[in-house]
Amino acid sequence: MSRKPVHLAVYDTLADWETGYATAHLARGGYEIRTVGASTEPVTSIGGLRVLPDLALADLRPEDSALLILPGADLWDTSDDLAPFARTARAFLAAGTPVAAICGATAGLAREGLLDDRDHTGAVSFYLAATGYGGGRRYLDADAVTDRGLITAGPTEPVAFGREVLGLLGVYEGEVLDAWYRLFHDSDEQAYAVLEKAGAA
Repeated sequence: MSRKPVHLAVYDTLADWETGYATAHLARGGYEIRTVGASTEPVTSIGGLRVLPDLALADLRPEDSALLILPGADLWDTSDDLAPFARTARAFLAAGTPVAAICGATAGLAREGLLDDRDHTGAVSFYLAATGYGGGRRYLDADAVTDRGLITAGPTEPVAFGREVLGLLGVYEGEVLDAWYRLFHDSDEQAYAVLEKAGAA
């Protein structure tokens, strides 16, 4: 049976460096990556990359997806334009389909109330507190956190974010997942041998 695709949300001002480790290794692990925009009109990242979404958000259904990834973007904090993506995340979690949010997307989920009853992290605690959300007691000072199908991470932790995503979907597990993290986060050359032995290098 073929795997369901992973859906990567794309929108103007998206932080294109935050999800690259996750999507690259998901693709290498056999997952199709499909981009989802508010519409199918092109968007432009912070880094100036022009992306043509594969499908519009209105056409995305949780049952057709393995995971929804929400990258950070300036728009999370400067407008309500991305609120529909947070509402879609709510529908995904309600359906039992996981969601992964990094950087500003965590604030979008906080505003949607999705972090009120889950352990989570983000850029810093006061950044999320500024949303007025009710989940401050569940904030963890950690690189990345997974709780009940929701992954969160701050903007400086794309590798830890990738580790949680790859572990959640079973692309790498155990010592191989640990070695992947040590290689890309710590530049641990000994970790490469573990990945090579496992056919993951």
